[in-house]
Amino acid sequence: MKIAPSHLDALKALGYTDEESRFLYLVATHSGYFTARQFLAFSDAHWGKRTNNLWHKLESQKHARIERFPLSGPVYHLFSRKLYRQLERENIRNRRAHEITFIKRRLAILDFVMAHADCEFFETEPDKLKYFCGTLGISKNFLPSKLYVGRAGSRPTVRHFVDKFPMLLTTGNVSSVVTFTYFPEDELSLADFVRHLGEYSPLFRQLPDFRFLYVARNGVGFDKARELFDSLVRVPLEPNASDDLLRYFRVRLAWEEKQYSMLTDADLVFRNQARGRFRGGRFEAMYRGWRKGTIHAERICAEFAGTGHAHAIRFGPYQLKPALARDDEVAAEG
Repeated sequence: MKIAPSHLDALKALGYTDEESRFLYLVATHSGYFTARQFLAFSDAHWGKRTNNLWHKLESQKHARIERFPLSGPVYHLFSRKLYRQLERENIRNRRAHEITFIKRRLAILDFVMAHADCEFFETEPDKLKYFCGTLGISKNFLPSKLYVGRAGSRPTVRHFVDKFPMLLTTGNVSSVVTFTYFPEDELSLADFVRHLGEYSPLFRQLPDFRFLYVARNGVGFDKARELFDSLVRVPLEPNASDDLLRYFRVRLAWEEKQYSMLTDADLVFRNQARGRFRGGRFEAMYRGWRKGTIHAERICAEFAGTGHAHAIRFGPYQLKPALARDDEVAAEG
């Protein structure tokens, strides 16, 4: 990860060491919040002088404050407008106060970024616009966006990629591939994940190759997340998806009605392969509607029309490593 020397120099001018400056840059850019455990992991240190020195600097200059939550231990919030201004991040949401669910999500993001410190991240909205619109030539109309309305008489502002989930560029042997990430706020509910995929789908359709990571503390939602991703993103972008889906429905209906004479050996092989490809609630609901006559072939063709070219799409669940110790336990050792 490349950090502009000017940003590190700005933090050093505030009295922070090089190591502290690098860590605070990551916090300010990607999270806004951090724990003692995370600084210890970053600095490869034990609780003691270095952690105490960092906190004393942050506290004395009013750059950070401690927030405590039941069962979570102390969390440090980097909130100083002056510090963010030195990094050209003055208007970022990270410095504002948030609820515990938001904070836990940002702490998970910081863990992920620290685990991929050797990767190239798109850190700001201008960075992402420059790549997608400039390098790839994609129109802003295809980017996930949100309209913000200010005071009466002021012009509305359109912002892109407001979720602020980490996005990184992986350079391969032939070309560079964008990796998107998603961090669930509630691992038992995937409604927000469905909404997120809907917002990004227009952009996904413009990319011939991309990777998507579903990042969580545990794996309780991984299988369902993969199922949703396949039904909402992967399959709709596959060539001939609508033709294959309609064929699967016809073969399945013949099998369920025991019209075996209508099926060839090729149909049976296709059925076995298609069951895994077209699994999940969306396809089941569509099959029931098609069988009843409430969903017609035209609608299926429209929803699974593809883009006319192949997409190389890779989805992966990514489980964050568990903390070595609770942060309040780490603090107690000091």
